[in-house]
Amino acid sequence: QVQLVESGGGLVQAGGSLRLSCAASGRTFESYAMGWFRQAPGKEREFVAAISRSGGTVYVDSMKGRFTISRDNAKNTVYLQMNSLKPEDTAVYYCAVGNLLATTPNSYTYWGQGTQVTVSS
Repeated sequence: QVQLVESGGGLVQAGGSLRLSCAASGRTFESYAMGWFRQAPGKEREFVAAISRSGGTVYVDSMKGRFTISRDNAKNTVYLQMNSLKPEDTAVYYCAVGNLLATTPNSYTYWGQGTQVTVSS
């Protein structure tokens, strides 16, 4: 069992930045791939970024260059640095744990409760 707790969401103006954190507990954090997804009202949950056990990363093309995923295995934490935020980035952001680096939600086993990000124009 893995427990995930996201934090760092909030209200920011367009062009601003936020850093999301996801703290994991319960099992060996460094053994897992970690992913960030987001879900806007009325939309499907969509992939944002993921990082492998060894630090390899993958991003959705529309966020490449604006978002950066990283992990600190000593702190059992994964981060999502979001820059140049746009109103269309408004969503609930979720972190997730999986065995392999993947971009689909069903590849991940454990999920956090989500943190709201709202970008005003």
